[in-house]
Amino acid sequence: MSERERRQGLNEAVFRQVNERINDVHEAFELDPQKLHLMCECGDPTCNERLSMPVADYEKMRADSRQFAVIPGHADHAVEDVAEHEEKYDIVRKRGEAAELAEQTDPRDD
Repeated sequence: MSERERRQGLNEAVFRQVNERINDVHEAFELDPQKLHLMCECGDPTCNERLSMPVADYEKMRADSRQFAVIPGHADHAVEDVAEHEEKYDIVRKRGEAAELAEQTDPRDD
C-alpha cells in the first residue's frame, strides 16, 4: 500500500468514526427513525459533503468493516468497488490492503 493510499484510508476511518458518533447521538435523542444525515466517507480530506441514508441501510453497511458511504462519483476505483448505488449515495467496498486497513480501524470491532 502506498503512503497516499494509507493516508486516504485513515481519512476514511476518521469520517466513519464521525458518522458513528452521529449515529450514537441520533439514537440517544431518538431523532428521525428513518434517516441519518452523515458525512461523505470518501478519502478526500477536503470533502465536506453530506448525505442522507435510511437507518436500516446504514446498519446493513456497517455490518461489513470494508464498506463506506460516499457521494456518487467519490469512489476511488484503485482501492474500492461500488457495491451499491442509490440516488444520493454509493456504498463502496474496499479491497486488498485498503480492506485490511478498513477492518483494523473499524470502531465497532473494539
